[in-house]
Amino acid sequence: MIKQPEEIALMAEAGKLLAQVFTHLDQLNLIGMSTMQVNDIVDHYITQDLQARPASKGQYGYSYALNSSRNHVVCHGVPSPTEILQNGDIVNFDITLEKHGFIADSSKTYLVGEVAPAAKRLVQVTYEALWKGIQAVRPGARLGDIGFAIESHVRKHGYTVVREYCGHGIGREMHEAPEVLHWGKPRTGLTLREGMVFTIEPMINQGKAEVDTEDDGWSVVTVDGKWSAQFEHTVAVTKDGVRVLTLRPDEKLGG
Repeated sequence: MIKQPEEIALMAEAGKLLAQVFTHLDQLNLIGMSTMQVNDIVDHYITQDLQARPASKGQYGYSYALNSSRNHVVCHGVPSPTEILQNGDIVNFDITLEKHGFIADSSKTYLVGEVAPAAKRLVQVTYEALWKGIQAVRPGARLGDIGFAIESHVRKHGYTVVREYCGHGIGREMHEAPEVLHWGKPRTGLTLREGMVFTIEPMINQGKAEVDTEDDGWSVVTVDGKWSAQFEHTVAVTKDGVRVLTLRPDEKLGG
């Protein structure tokens, strides 16, 4: 569970490359693109331009470089040549990248064209909630502090936190200990120590928190059809706080 400084340095390299993938996606006009087109762009960019590996591809029998979760899809959406991104959609791209044997994991929800104010608000509050969780990370804090910070912010805005899925430790494997819940009570749960590396990735729903899995066996959707948003970063616990290993060039600490 505890990574050595040289291991975190390698993870930071993977995280920097993954941040470049999102910068590359930022330049696309997503309107009219299929989610499979986006997948293929990401696959090519990771393997050819960055000389890295899309770590999701082949993991658990999954065949693609990313998950594309649009509107009412909460997570694990499967890219498709027939799913066309429309003006007004929101879509989360969840991408993993391996370099030098270490994996970074991050996701971002994109606004496609002109998006309704209610959907924009959902996306903004979800992004803020991610950073509330990140700001709770420091040696001696507890995992419950992260979840409490996230859920408190979300509830204040009338949204719900998906409970079936959580953040996770990460390193040479995509999923390691510990599980990082996006709800919780302060001063409960595992105590954070310098060298821990894990993801924080809240999935926030406009309506009910309950979700269901579609017949493809992957796509998780809201039970009421209302929309969902997600953001994710890979973070390391440092001597005096937190380091965001997948921080994008357009971001600053604190969101």
